[in-house]
Amino acid sequence: MSAKALLLGLLPWAAILAGCGLGAGPAPTAVQLTVTRDFGATIINRSGALKVKGQETVMSLLMRNYTVATRYGGGFVQSIDGLSGREGAQPLDWFYYVNGLQATIGAAASDVHPGDHIWWDRHDWSQTEDVPAVVGSFPEPFLNGIGGKRYPVRVECSKVGAYACDTVSARLSAAGVPAAIAALGSGAAPLTLRVLVGPWSQIGGGLGAQSIQRGPRASGVYALFSPDGSTLTPLDERGRRLAALRGGTGLIAATRNGEDAPVWVVTGTDAHGVELAASDFDQPTLQDRFAVALVPGRVLALPEAQG
Repeated sequence: MSAKALLLGLLPWAAILAGCGLGAGPAPTAVQLTVTRDFGATIINRSGALKVKGQETVMSLLMRNYTVATRYGGGFVQSIDGLSGREGAQPLDWFYYVNGLQATIGAAASDVHPGDHIWWDRHDWSQTEDVPAVVGSFPEPFLNGIGGKRYPVRVECSKVGAYACDTVSARLSAAGVPAAIAALGSGAAPLTLRVLVGPWSQIGGGLGAQSIQRGPRASGVYALFSPDGSTLTPLDERGRRLAALRGGTGLIAATRNGEDAPVWVVTGTDAHGVELAASDFDQPTLQDRFAVALVPGRVLALPEAQG
């Protein structure tokens, strides 16, 4: 079991009992619950409509809708609908995300807020136990925020007024998210949700994005740009490099530094790649994906699962 999973799983019985969803008060509305495996590659379907009752926690919501086996005193998810988080010595575990952010507390201690998108995924953690932010819950976290609190949103563009900048802003607006537009390098804002739009050669050094170039252990993003930003190399779940993608390639990804608000990037190898990424900045493209690379006519989920 990973250190991260241990942190999320080991909870005193008091915390577990307090999080059983039996408390007084109305049930949270407009909640979504998704369970997948292999970085979102396969959905684990549930029977019937989502059941929500009382003041749910992430753990109680899961147990109300799936068959869950636990260990370590009941606070750690061992299996969901028979799919175990452990297969021999393989580095596999269940992780959960709320509105696209990886949890930092146990599921039984995490309250569910109205509009929350809860996502459990079982995946290989050989490269990293920390994937701090993912894009697959879009339009979260922009719409309902973090911990029940909405944050201001700012789209920072290498070229304000260009197609990519306007498209990203329009997609957020269509999802009910007002966003300010600013030029790149407009200043740090740890409590602002930022979307950086532009070629990697221009945004890669920006505050919040630099960790992507250091690989998944630093950012949770399974892709690497060349030093000049002209090629993008996807990585599989074990960190192995796949075929490099050249001109006209886009990337949509998210990362997070500590407790700061996450930073998203809508970027690419060149202007064409950025425009391609911006045109696919929508829920159908991003749903249940940790990050995506885009080439004309094809969307590549990152990382690529190897079974």
